[in-house]
Amino acid sequence: MSSFDEVFERIKLATNTRTQVELAEVLDIRQSSISDAKRRDSVPSDWFMKLFEKFGLNPDWLKKGVGPMYLRTEEDGYQPVEGPAAGRVFENPAKFGDPDARSAVVTIHSMQNLETSEDGEDTRRFSSVGKLSIPQSFAGATIQIFRVDASSMEPLIKKGAYVGLDTAQTNILSGEIYGVYVPYEGISIKRIFLDAANQRFILRSENPAHPEQYLPMDRCTEDVVGRVVWNLQTM
Repeated sequence: MSSFDEVFERIKLATNTRTQVELAEVLDIRQSSISDAKRRDSVPSDWFMKLFEKFGLNPDWLKKGVGPMYLRTEEDGYQPVEGPAAGRVFENPAKFGDPDARSAVVTIHSMQNLETSEDGEDTRRFSSVGKLSIPQSFAGATIQIFRVDASSMEPLIKKGAYVGLDTAQTNILSGEIYGVYVPYEGISIKRIFLDAANQRFILRSENPAHPEQYLPMDRCTEDVVGRVVWNLQTM
């Protein structure tokens, strides 16, 4: 293993710290512990574990300066990055711990490819049409992802876009966008407004070429699949 000073310099580089005080805060230890380690010319093993758990730093890179600076596994989502060239400042690694910096692979569903039972009844089952890598913060147990196959919400949501529906959000907030089930057709993305006088909800498209549709109030709980919480598309 390299000397304390060599390891210490790599730790400072990777954590974007400059002083013992700053590094002590990162490691959640006393500054005197760093002075003690320097005097012994030995880096405590628990430092490597903390740096791995907090930033995904590769212990071998810290100890020897070889291999990727970061590690990656299917479970932790750490991104391997080769060590920076000498004299270059590396990006703050703390960002790699953010949910938006880690990805999750999710299933994409078709909006219209429905399966039916033997007696012809609509089963409301949507087939998988692929996989998509998205930020972890966009995924979740209640998020169902669909590929938009219609132009009714253009230009806001384009045909071919991916939308995330939060199936836990089915209570209507007037003016918000939801995925609504249309019998024997599939999921339709619409902006919903309350029409209390007629005991119904108005389903509106962004595209003026598509007419309004209506959803009876007593069908709301059954037919609203979820609220659109994100949209991924090309410009």
